Amino acid sequence: MTRKRPAKSPEYAVSDEAAAYIADALMELALHFEATHFAQIRRHHQSIASRPDDDARQLDMFGKHPPF
Repeated sequence: MTRKRPAKSPEYAVSDEAAAYIADALMELALHFEATHFAQIRRHHQSIASRPDDDARQLDMFGKHPPF
């Protein structure tokens, strides 16, 4: 049986309303940043994505599925 630890109060306490406003502000900031820097973010994700293997010797395990 696991013991439950008493909840620790955070270093700073905010009201429910303040927490909601802060969360909304942070989301707006994140969305604005993403919209502004979308091309850079996309290039980075494409640069780290794995590339399909073009080796002709590689067997296709799943075959081609017909479209729905």
